[in-house]
Amino acid sequence: MTDVSHPSRETETPSYERARDELAAIVEALEGGGQTLEQALTLWERGEVLAQVCQSWLDNARERLET
Repeated sequence: MTDVSHPSRETETPSYERARDELAAIVEALEGGGQTLEQALTLWERGEVLAQVCQSWLDNARERLET
């Protein structure tokens, strides 16, 4: 399971699979609760970034299939 207590701050774009897995771990952590408000906000913000990364991968894959 991805360590969501210290979200990754990679400078490189993660693979789709890595972003998806980290996003799933963040969702699980947020659903489980137990974080401070600040920790929850940090996780949420990281989740937003990862969701955008996943969407970008999917958009690019769709584009490749349509050409």
